[in-house]
Amino acid sequence: MKYTETEAEKILEKLIASTRSPRGRFSAEESYKLLERRLPALNKRTFGMRGMQIFSAAAAVILLCVMSWLAYDYMGPVDMQTVSTFAECRSIQLPDGTKVTLNHFSSLTYPERFRGKRREVTLNGEGYFEVSKNAKHPFIVRAEAIRVQVLGTHFNIESYPNDPEVKTTLFEGSVAVTIANNPERIILHPNESAIYNKENGSLTLATPQNAAEEIAWRSGSFIFNHLPLQQIVRELSNSFGVEIKIENEALYNYHLTARFSNGESLEEILYLLQQGRDFEYKRNDKGIIINAKQ
Repeated sequence: MKYTETEAEKILEKLIASTRSPRGRFSAEESYKLLERRLPALNKRTFGMRGMQIFSAAAAVILLCVMSWLAYDYMGPVDMQTVSTFAECRSIQLPDGTKVTLNHFSSLTYPERFRGKRREVTLNGEGYFEVSKNAKHPFIVRAEAIRVQVLGTHFNIESYPNDPEVKTTLFEGSVAVTIANNPERIILHPNESAIYNKENGSLTLATPQNAAEEIAWRSGSFIFNHLPLQQIVRELSNSFGVEIKIENEALYNYHLTARFSNGESLEEILYLLQQGRDFEYKRNDKGIIINAKQ
């Protein structure tokens, strides 16, 4: 790609500004002074044109070295870091100002500084994103086979490894949800969700009745509004890091409505859920088993 002189100067300025480039004593002006001090003190009359050639060649070599260092620093690998949570939620701020709240037993991997055309991060688990707007540098979240691309918006991604689907719910702005190596894409508007089915590889659009309930976990609450027991169990398992298994498949679609917002433990939640219902739970060495009442 060709650039005008003005465009090239702007690109160079951005390049220097975006790196930890050596300054001060390695500038062109200081480099010239350094050469002048270290070269033999020659008589100006004998130095003449040859001296100027030496100075020019040496300055060009130093400039080439500095530019090579800048290019390496800009194009070389960037250190990656991962933030993980366990039995707690955690909020972090990325280098571009984007804010991310991670749910229990989740992790986010991102570079120590963003550079290039795109800002890319990788999510494992669940996270709520408040992306800092930058039209020139789209923000991309990788969550298993899903890619969510935004410029600046608020959205939630649920992508736990053991879940059968990856769910992206938008609250503000717009996002494009795609599948890796697949041209299919869904553009979400506020209060819409894109659901990726891991088993058949499909990507579908859904409209939740109350999208705000999708992020009740940020305040430590659980809101189950006529949800199937299978989905409730999955959410509790992800939040408490405990394997919960429903032995009786007839209970998978047993719908429940409940709300917990006082920091109840897993045992308290399960005990209250089973009251007056057709199921009960027991704990063993591997986790929790839910069965139909006898």
